[in-house]
Amino acid sequence: MKLSSLKNVGEKREKEFNKLGIFEAEDLIKLFPRAYLDLTERSSLKDAYHNDVLLVSCEVTRLAPVNFSSPRKIVRAFCSQGGFTFTAVWFNQPYVAQKLKVGEYLFYGRVQNKFGQVSMVNPTFEPLDKNYRLKGILPVYPLKGKLTQKIVRDAIKEALSKVDIDSVIPWQIIQKYNLPSLAKCYFDVHNPKDDESKALASERIALEEYFVLISAFKIIKGGKEEARLRKYSATAAQVKEFSARFGFEFTDGQKQAVNDIYTNLNAPTKMNRLLQGDVGSGKTAVALCGIFMAVKSGYTAAYLSPTEVLAAQNYALLEKYFPEYKVGYLAGGMTAKEKKEMKAKLKSGEIDIICGTHAILQGDVEMPSLGFIVCDEQHRFGVAQRNALAEKGEGVDMLVMSATPIPRTLSLIFYGDLDVTTITDKPKARQEISTSIVPAFKYDDMLSYVEKETRAGKQAYFVCAKIDDDEEGSIISVIELYDELKNRLPTVRFALLHGRMKDKEKAEIMTAFKNREYDCLVSTTVIEVGVDVPNATIMIILNAERFGLSQLHQLRGRVGRGAEKSYCFLLMGADGETARERLLTLKNESDGFKIAEKDLEMRGSGDFFGTRQSGKMFGDIKNLRYPTQVVFAAKKLSDEAFEGRFDTEELRVAALKKYDSLKDVVLN
Repeated sequence: MKLSSLKNVGEKREKEFNKLGIFEAEDLIKLFPRAYLDLTERSSLKDAYHNDVLLVSCEVTRLAPVNFSSPRKIVRAFCSQGGFTFTAVWFNQPYVAQKLKVGEYLFYGRVQNKFGQVSMVNPTFEPLDKNYRLKGILPVYPLKGKLTQKIVRDAIKEALSKVDIDSVIPWQIIQKYNLPSLAKCYFDVHNPKDDESKALASERIALEEYFVLISAFKIIKGGKEEARLRKYSATAAQVKEFSARFGFEFTDGQKQAVNDIYTNLNAPTKMNRLLQGDVGSGKTAVALCGIFMAVKSGYTAAYLSPTEVLAAQNYALLEKYFPEYKVGYLAGGMTAKEKKEMKAKLKSGEIDIICGTHAILQGDVEMPSLGFIVCDEQHRFGVAQRNALAEKGEGVDMLVMSATPIPRTLSLIFYGDLDVTTITDKPKARQEISTSIVPAFKYDDMLSYVEKETRAGKQAYFVCAKIDDDEEGSIISVIELYDELKNRLPTVRFALLHGRMKDKEKAEIMTAFKNREYDCLVSTTVIEVGVDVPNATIMIILNAERFGLSQLHQLRGRVGRGAEKSYCFLLMGADGETARERLLTLKNESDGFKIAEKDLEMRGSGDFFGTRQSGKMFGDIKNLRYPTQVVFAAKKLSDEAFEGRFDTEELRVAALKKYDSLKDVVLN
């Protein structure tokens, strides 16, 4: 059903919904609330800390004129809460001025408390009049452009009444387990009468999505293995001799990983292996041993990296450890002449090892003797991209690597087509990073500490969850933080980095930071995968409760790479026992796999995978909260459906449609 078929969705409004990735009415009912407001839980701004997220009732007493010539088009409302005055500010949302009037409102958003001046940033607002219901749970949706909460709520309400919502789980299984109506659960998740109905609805919807996803894997994978076409001649003694080049003894986990690869390359079927290990566990050294097995056997090897910064770093490593072989480099930032020359060398077989980025995947890149591929940080590449590289050679062996620990139970479900090697130990030289949870009232003290450390020559990262100011004002943006820090600490040299920058610009900033041209890097999570900066000893993560523990652990791993003691500060944007308990897990634990298991246990699968890891794969259940058991229940039901031959045509169509949408995403 088209969006335009809904009563209040005209052409302009449809374009606003398109910005949220909503193109059909079915997409609309899958726009799940990002939060729920309990209208009885209201807070006092007078006692609020900086960056607290609150629901407050207040009175708008005056609106300031909007300066439309300003680049940020700021809307300001002067407000009062029981005699306590504050300002509400909206950035880049000039239409807010047309919707606000003098009167009483409910505001929900982030508090800024600087130098005694209190304000709320980009708050969601609801008029509070005598007819307003004062009890109940109100859904809060992600917004874009000129959409308001009321517009989205009304559109979803109409879509729910018109869209047919049918389960593809076979009726025999639905009856056996007495599963709730899927249509009713969609209604309940958008209109919960209480927390229990919201939780049950979320679980049932997530169960459906995982059932389809796991069934898609079953249909596509089919358990087929490709026969080995290439014979490897490198001996175990030669591999051991090569490993001595690193100057340290491999851990037991690294030795086992090298043995797994060696065994794989001498097996009758080609290798398709995932190597996962914690930050600093030595995966790169293992991968280089695999590359050695290939080039020693006369084959070309390829090392694919997600960014030019990381590719350049890996290229330097390859040149260092393979001096007797010809190592090439191919990336988008090279000149046309340089690319042409490198492609010619690859085609003629002059290059033994090619290291680079997506540029290696281009159709005109030919490698006749390609036998072995390393795909670094595999979550940054889709299946189609990895396959494009594998297809440049016949029967190519593939090693994909991930520094994001996935609990074994989940890896068995989602990596069913891969052999999995896990390095669980770390090199002895790797030092622990001191981790602290910083409350709002200690923010200024922390900034003073950073200023002192940068004067002593140290460097620091500041990490935010989003790029710029938008309708969701409950978390600070990287641009807002960058501006604030430059004003607060004028003697400190700050650089800004985020995902909307061009690759060349990002590479230049990271290189300059490594070369100590900047003291602090204010960034989004793009630094999760990046160049090593041994001099960076401080990691500060704002709104830490918004990240999965595994992602926080990844970010923490950006420091502690040099000889100096390193520190990680977790700033909580919203207080709460659950959030604090989660962050205490990170504070008290350094093992990424134990952290991942705990994260899964505490947050459930919906939050565990997180924004970066999930991509499109879990887009249909974004914002839902559900326990881990849902994933395993879905696998059990999928197994029963196929074993009992209940896999209907409707299920197969839905599964293939799901798989088709996942060709370029993680975990497949």
